[in-house]
Amino acid sequence: MSTAATLKAAVGVIEGKFTVLKKTEFRGETTLTVEASAIKEVARLCRDELGFSFLLDVSGVDHFGDEPRFEIAYELYRFEPGEHLRLKISVSEDALEVPTVSDIWPTADWHERETYDMYGIKFTGHPDLRRILMWEGYPFYPLRKDFPLAGKPSDMPDVAFSKAAPLAGGPFVTMPSTATTKDREPRSRSEL
Repeated sequence: MSTAATLKAAVGVIEGKFTVLKKTEFRGETTLTVEASAIKEVARLCRDELGFSFLLDVSGVDHFGDEPRFEIAYELYRFEPGEHLRLKISVSEDALEVPTVSDIWPTADWHERETYDMYGIKFTGHPDLRRILMWEGYPFYPLRKDFPLAGKPSDMPDVAFSKAAPLAGGPFVTMPSTATTKDREPRSRSEL
């Protein structure tokens, strides 16, 4: 049986048991959009019955200006015969909570924490949902499209900056050279 046929069969099983809101096939990739309330059951089916034993990534997408505003993408993989499947759910700005899949795939733990930290989407049932990149108490979600490129002012103590952190162009630069790794480290623009 070819890879396309086996993936097609797996998609057929999902479509037979759950409502698939949208199915996209593009450049050999299959994406199924399912209802957010069903993601846990779909994930369990994918792992237990269809062999997608590895969760590669969980990521957020901000469709600022549209409703539902957010989308969460789950990148699944099964080793035999080496197939990818993407599941997506939509999340309204008014209801920023979805069930965790970290009890199904432990690799979801940090991915869900990062999605929470960058977009503010909460994963109910997560064993340790706290910020992973920004500090606790940081009031913003940096990957939302309404977060300004110039950063936002911060009066937080013990932080490396006390003004808006410049994001456009970045505060550091690297220059190509034949120098050693230590000497090629990024330098502050003010040091150049």
